[in-house]
Amino acid sequence: MNESIRNRLPKHENATRFWWIRHAYVPEVKERMYGSLDVDCDTSDKTLFSQVAAKLPNQALWVTSPLKRAKQTASALCAAGIQYREMTQDPDILEQDFGDYNGMSHVELFALRNDAYLGFWPLPPEQQAPNGESFAMLRTRVENFISRMTEQHRGEDIICVAHRGSILAALQVALNLPLRNTVSFDIGNVSVTRLTYHADVPSAGPQWRVADVSWLP
Repeated sequence: MNESIRNRLPKHENATRFWWIRHAYVPEVKERMYGSLDVDCDTSDKTLFSQVAAKLPNQALWVTSPLKRAKQTASALCAAGIQYREMTQDPDILEQDFGDYNGMSHVELFALRNDAYLGFWPLPPEQQAPNGESFAMLRTRVENFISRMTEQHRGEDIICVAHRGSILAALQVALNLPLRNTVSFDIGNVSVTRLTYHADVPSAGPQWRVADVSWLP
């Protein structure tokens, strides 16, 4: 390869690789908004966890949401044979807090609000739930998390076990999409969304690369 071209390519050592994983299925609150509620998930599908674990790097930094369903999912993946360097928790990747709407079904919420919003997210992204937060607020804290990780762990693999909302927010940060477009992505349970941050692409500056969105075996 021509040396001038080689020098313009992103440097691997400056690439920070985020492996976002949504928690496993939550059976006890089916069809209800559970946002910041601390509910258990189902980690009984050992084949699925083994297949997903095989895609993930060993000796990575693991960061989970403080909620049980994220920690249970991380434990099930590690039990499938992954070796990790460190595991920690970070509240910035919690699910959106739906406040007074937590525990409601989508039908109940629609009847209560009596409006015309029928999107792929319970609320318009800019609207704050009573005693809760908006998706835009969630996006801000996820961006803060990503900024800290890219500064403190540049060039590393970071496995983030979190929630649909926080993974959507990470996609918004990477792709700079309008918020209402961002919430259209379907993020499956135990799926992998892989985003790589290149800190210094020559002639372009910082760049994101999206390798997988909601990957499942």
